[in-house]
Amino acid sequence: MNALARWQRPQVAWPGFGRLTSLRDEIDRLFEAPLAELARTSQILSGWTPALDLYEDNNNVYVRAELPGMKKEDVEVSLHEGTLSISGERKREEKFKDAEVYRSERFFGRFQRTVTLPSPVAGEKVKAQYNDGILTVTLPKTEEAKPRHIDVHVG
Repeated sequence: MNALARWQRPQVAWPGFGRLTSLRDEIDRLFEAPLAELARTSQILSGWTPALDLYEDNNNVYVRAELPGMKKEDVEVSLHEGTLSISGERKREEKFKDAEVYRSERFFGRFQRTVTLPSPVAGEKVKAQYNDGILTVTLPKTEEAKPRHIDVHVG
């Protein structure tokens, strides 16, 4: 009596396919990674970019930037045609010259942040203050940019 056997794919080990499988696993991991992890990776590759806040009230536009460990002399602020630029350089400390470093996560080097301001400002009245690693730039709005109260008359 003839027995029927179900066909099965032969198990063939081809050299080099193991590397392709691990490559596919890495690509899958990349697409499954949370966005925060991808942002951290891209920051490592692109260099240092300090965090900043941009906000306004009725009279001023404010920019606050985190620049920990920097000296006032190493920071430059400029305003040109409604765009504020903050640039500078954080220098590497030489304390670890002959030491074995186990972890190094602090960023060093040049940076530049440029933001477009939401309102026209009076450039000659801009003030910058640096305190405890926070740079605060106060940009007074022009009179035209300030909100105005308009009385409504009945009649």
